[in-house]
This record gives sequence, structure tokens and C-alpha cells, in this order.
Amino acid sequence: MNKNALFSPFTLHTSHFFGGGGMGRRILIVDDETSMREFLVILLGREGYAVESAADAETALERLGERSFDLILSDVKMPGLDGIALLERVKRSWPDTAVLMLTAYTTAEDAVEAMKRGAYDYIAKPFKVEELKILVRNALEKLDLKKENVRLRQELRRRFSGFIGKSRSMTELYLLIEKVAASGSSVLIVGESGTGKELAARALHEQSPRRDKPFVAVNCSAIPETLMESELFGHKKGAFTGAIADQPGLFEQAERGTLFLDEIGDLPFLLQAKLLRVLQEKEFRRVGGSEAIKADVRIVAASNRDLQVQLREGTFREDLFYRLNVIMLRMPPLRERVEDIPLLMEHFFRKYTGKAASGPVATPEALKVIISYPFPGNVRELENMVERCTVLSGPMLSRASLPPEMLSFPGPVDLHPLEIPREGMNLEAYLDAMEQRYLSSALEQCHGVKTRAAEFLGLSFRSFRYRLAKFGMDD
Repeated sequence: MNKNALFSPFTLHTSHFFGGGGMGRRILIVDDETSMREFLVILLGREGYAVESAADAETALERLGERSFDLILSDVKMPGLDGIALLERVKRSWPDTAVLMLTAYTTAEDAVEAMKRGAYDYIAKPFKVEELKILVRNALEKLDLKKENVRLRQELRRRFSGFIGKSRSMTELYLLIEKVAASGSSVLIVGESGTGKELAARALHEQSPRRDKPFVAVNCSAIPETLMESELFGHKKGAFTGAIADQPGLFEQAERGTLFLDEIGDLPFLLQAKLLRVLQEKEFRRVGGSEAIKADVRIVAASNRDLQVQLREGTFREDLFYRLNVIMLRMPPLRERVEDIPLLMEHFFRKYTGKAASGPVATPEALKVIISYPFPGNVRELENMVERCTVLSGPMLSRASLPPEMLSFPGPVDLHPLEIPREGMNLEAYLDAMEQRYLSSALEQCHGVKTRAAEFLGLSFRSFRYRLAKFGMDD
């Protein structure tokens, strides 16, 4: 068949030619038919694109070696290397270049094969000019979006250098931190122990207008109750035995900066009322003092305990909770971002060996075990594991060097396909009932010892206790 006959004279009508918005994007036309190459060069050139052409795949590869192109329009059937072979070479050596396939042979097999091998799309000759222009525009817009996503991820990793991870949940966290940081609102960071809550608090500070002012962190569970008030608000000389001089508290130290209150759930109940007053009135008094001191401080609080449970138990003030919880950040546990584990392992391997990993830091057998483990201690537990294994295994983490609790973990359950009843079902109620059965069974097998039952189910004790409270089983 003569390929010149595969596009109608109507396709060439000059009414289709109008100035476009190519903005100098580089396009390479690859077709062994001279008339088709010339037509596409004229058409896309008038759309504002910088267009070059090649009569065969070999010449196209030479051009690609000389300069970069944003998009390639290639015929499928050509002498020598065909379009599919060219597509494979382009995707291997120039993965950021989009490829649009042109063909007169409209078989579904060709279309499927081209798309499987990475073509953006597929258009059959004869084609409509408007359809081709839309496909070209869409391919370039998708390429722009891909490049912008890469740039954004790189920028986010640069600006959140303390974090390791490029999973979807971590990227969403970076974006939320960046959005929230500019405000002066109080932030409550929740998440399990070891997920990086202080890193998130520091990122909020570093991205905020207060970045040049102090970031002051305090662990509310690490300070004795009798000293906590003085620690937060300071004291006057003689306020209590041992107060031999005026002492500023953390609020004064963090003036115009950020005060990070970690483990806020452990703050004594009486002090919660005083903290609430500072948040409302923007002022405080030192212990033993009468002078009101203004407080220009942004509060970021964090807890690995379920504050909602504490509200119900009456150990945490509801008004303080809502004052702190203007914006909530949830730190994803490691089991929800398994794809980040190899990156984290490489980071910790470099930290403890002083050498960058030249390849995988764990054997396939070890990595399989690590990936299937739920990591109740999250990133902190993973870091401890890598440190331990580098001591025992040297340059490569082996299965034998993994801790016993990891090796004994049963791994993912092989679930059989389930059938939903014809009349439908209440999934939430069903799952709640199943969860209660497993909790009861674990308690029974562990003779009521909750810590052992939690370990038996692969849960942290806090998570296990929360589930018991959820179903009224914590008596």
C-alpha cells in the first residue's frame, strides 16, 4: 500500500494552520515517507514548536545523541529499525522524552505493543489534524507535569532534609507541612513512637517566618511534675527552696520562635489549665511572680497517646485539646510506607559505616523478612536494626544477622478470596466483631497479660490498649 494515500487532501487544508503555543518545545519527526515528514514539520512548526525530521530510526538516534527533544513522532513500520525498536531505545536512553506512534496499520496488537513499551499514545493514518495537535499538546503537558513533579519532589527533599522517604504519604506530609508552616496556628502532631514527630515540628519551624528565632523542645514526660511549671514559665528568686535567682522559663527562651511540647498527653492536669491560659491570653507569670509577661510563641504539640481516649477518661482537658488541635499532622507509621524502607536502610547504613551504599544493603532473603515485618517501633526500630546488623554482618545485612523477633514474625497472611453475601453486608461491624474476637483470643492465650497479648498480635502496647478501650474491654 502506498503510504502517501493514507492521508486525505482535506487533512492538508490550510484552514487548519494557525499560530499556537509551542513555546520552542523540540519535536523530532521520524518517518520514511518524505511527504509525511514535510507535512508534519510544517504543521507543527506553525504551532510554534521547533521541529526536526529524520528519515529512519538510525538517523533519529544520531539526532538524539546531539541534542534533546521533548517529543518524538515516529512511524511504526520503517525499513531497518522499526518504530517499536526506536521506542525501546528512546525509553532506555532518554526516558524523559515522550513518544507518539504513527501508523497506517491499525491493528490492536500494534497499539497494545506500543503502549506496553512506553509510548504516550498511538494515532492511525489517516488522522485528523486537530486530533494530532491535541495529542501532541497533551503529551507535552503530561511531560511538563512529570518534570514538575520531579522538581517538586527534589525541592521537598531539599527543604525537608531531615526526612527520608518519597512515598505518597510522606510527600503529602511534606506538602501539608509547607502549607501549614506559614501560619501562626497551633499544630498538634500525632503518631506512633518513632515516626519522627520532632522532625516534623522542626520542619514546621524552619519553613515558617519564625525560622530565625529559637526552636525550643521539651519532653513533657521527662520532667518531674513538681518542676514542670517552673520549667515552662520560669520562676522568681525565692519562689521555692533552691530558687536562688530569677530564672526564665521555656516560653521566654522561645520568644518569637517555636515551643515544641512533646508528649503533651503527659502534662499534669493542673498545668494544662495554665497552658490553656497562655494560649488564650498570650501572656504568663513566672512562679512566684506577679508581673504578666507577653508570650509571642508558636506552640507545636505532639503525642503518641490517643488524646481522644484521654478526653473520655478525663485526664486531658477538652478545651486545651481543641486549642492545640487547630491543625493536625498525622505521622504515618513505617508499615504504611514500606516503599521507603530501602531508602531508610541506605541512609542508616551510611550513618553507621561512614560509606555510601554502592548497591542494596541487604540480601534478598533479609530484605524479604524486613519488608514483611510491621516495625512497631517504626523508623527508630529500623535504625536500631541496621546499626545492629552492620556490626554483625559488615557491608551486607544478612538474614542471620536480623533480630530474633523479626525472624520469628509469621509474615503476611495468605488470604483466600472471600465472597460477599448476596444481600450485602455491614463491613465495619463485621471487622469490629473480628477484631474483638482476636483481642479476646490473644488475652486468653496470654493469660490476661496485656503486654504479651499486644506482642502476640504484633501491636504496640498503646495501640493494643486503645483497641481494648474502643470495645470496652479494658476493665
